[in-house]
Amino acid sequence: MPQAYSVQRLNLVRYIDGGAVLRGDKIGLRARHETDVPVLQAELYDDVATRSKADSRPWRPIAPGSAASPYTVSGPTDDAACFSVVHLADNELVGEALLWGIDLHNRTAHLGISLRPAFRGRGLGTDVVRVLCQYGLVIRGLHRLQVETLADNTAMIRAATQAGFVPEGTLRRSAWVNGDFADEVILGLLATEWDVN
Repeated sequence: MPQAYSVQRLNLVRYIDGGAVLRGDKIGLRARHETDVPVLQAELYDDVATRSKADSRPWRPIAPGSAASPYTVSGPTDDAACFSVVHLADNELVGEALLWGIDLHNRTAHLGISLRPAFRGRGLGTDVVRVLCQYGLVIRGLHRLQVETLADNTAMIRAATQAGFVPEGTLRRSAWVNGDFADEVILGLLATEWDVN
């Protein structure tokens, strides 16, 4: 059971520039810094075609520096844990990762990641998903994590399944994406299925 493992045993925490970083093999998850916001805004949000596929809400223009940016630094909340992803070798910003829709009563959450274009296709997604799973299942004590993604998002499906997620179903033509409906797939991971190794 994941609850039997301590953070120290997982070798999960590393300190960079005075801040805690939850670390995987190649990446770390840390609190979002103000300097991350313009990079994430320009490379992730302002890529309209990709952002429209990654978010169930319609894309809308947001001015640089606006408080309406989805990457704006804010304090912790009970229903979401937002991280910046950094490359451990050089501390370069890789993207964002989050647990959202955290339900403390049912001990569940949804998982999402988005990597900057220069870091896609380098095998980092699985590492990001694994660290999010350690955070959610071991540190937060959640019972179930869930991924919802478009059926054609093979990179996310591969990263999730390599981290132990199991396909649970398809929501046929449930997402409005760039002028058409698309299928979504649901993948789930239970704490009892999680292997910290």
